[in-house]
Amino acid sequence: GHNEGFSSDDELMETDRLKLLQEEEKLTSKAKELFSDVVNDFCDLSIVKHKLEQWKFSFPKSYQEAFISLCLTKLFAPFVKLQLLNWNPLESGCPSMEDMDWFRVLMFYGYENGTDPDPSDQDLELIPQLVEKVVVPKLTALLQVVWDPLSSSQTQRAVQLIQCLADDYPTVSFQSQVTQNMFSVILQRLRTAIETEVSVPLFSQSQLENESSPHSRFFQRQFWSCVKLLGNVTAWSALVSPETLQELALDRLLNRHLLLFLQNSPSNQLSSVGKAATVLAKLPEAWFSEGVMMKVSLQGMDRYLEHLAEALDRSSIGHSDMERKKTKVFIEQIADMRQWLQHCT
Repeated sequence: GHNEGFSSDDELMETDRLKLLQEEEKLTSKAKELFSDVVNDFCDLSIVKHKLEQWKFSFPKSYQEAFISLCLTKLFAPFVKLQLLNWNPLESGCPSMEDMDWFRVLMFYGYENGTDPDPSDQDLELIPQLVEKVVVPKLTALLQVVWDPLSSSQTQRAVQLIQCLADDYPTVSFQSQVTQNMFSVILQRLRTAIETEVSVPLFSQSQLENESSPHSRFFQRQFWSCVKLLGNVTAWSALVSPETLQELALDRLLNRHLLLFLQNSPSNQLSSVGKAATVLAKLPEAWFSEGVMMKVSLQGMDRYLEHLAEALDRSSIGHSDMERKKTKVFIEQIADMRQWLQHCT
């Protein structure tokens, strides 16, 4: 079912969308003027590439003595930056980096048809170097300014792209300061989102028991936004160390916020069981072999589930056999969750 605050990302207002398009058009227009005073031979990436390759193939010794291989990244970077100007891989429909002109033009730079590539040829490092020096900083800026950590679609696109870059390019690794900077930005944005976007509104049980009341609806929206943020934090589990993410997901989100939400929900609501299951489903299975930290961090959740089962059992007293059977199914689900928690930790 649809849970407000959880199921879909907020859309840009039409006025904001138009403003953004106008700014992009203005930027694109200015970008076209960048090479207005440059000789034609040096305006086109393909021509510059061709001239440098001619030099390399015709006068290899001179090319080597001029250390051109060491200069290539700086020579080509302005062309790449220009093409990446409106590139935003956090948006749907954004072209893949590998489909862009600069990538296709430079992919086989320095390779002469009919010859075997020399593994010691530094020109083979051109694309990985451009990815590290130009693409990753561009992506870091987008993560700093454009990425909304509460957006599941943006987060999934960011995770998939960075995973692909890390798999395909040896320069995107924790040995690289540029990569380290990118992950520092990601973690800082997640911390800030947890500190500023999540709050637990404290209402009385009577205000929350009426599920159609404004108080209850606001409370539920805040809860599902928090669950969504938990999923967006754990989405990085293949790229960020468990210790770092567990501190955000378990210590900050689960124990400081989500447990408060669950504990303040009316205890006789069967929906609390589904909520608890959804929260636990957001935690990566790989974490459950981590041992001590997980065990300590999940004690609060285990105690909550124990109390929830007791409260549901008490609330079913005096009800019809049909109602009691229904409640028993939910209590068994809680027992399964507790057994899973205790087994995993």
